[in-house]
Amino acid sequence: MKKLLGVIAIAAAAFAVAPSHAAKHAMGGCSGANLEKTETAIENMADGDSKFVAQKEIAAAQDALLNGKMAACGAHLNKAMQATTGK
Repeated sequence: MKKLLGVIAIAAAAFAVAPSHAAKHAMGGCSGANLEKTETAIENMADGDSKFVAQKEIAAAQDALLNGKMAACGAHLNKAMQATTGK
């Protein structure tokens, strides 16, 4: 029984760390500072398809952040920043 509880505790810790670890690798993570930096870059973009994509991704990042989905937030934030640089 003690081994089973130990395995459950290790698995729970791994699941708790994995999403935050993945989010930190996407542009340093999903943070207010990174969102603000990306939003500023989007505002300074010329109108066009790239700006539309960036706005869509930043909205998805904000939604993911509000729902506690840090890995998804980081991924969308990364895509938004890539759209601002044209890559």
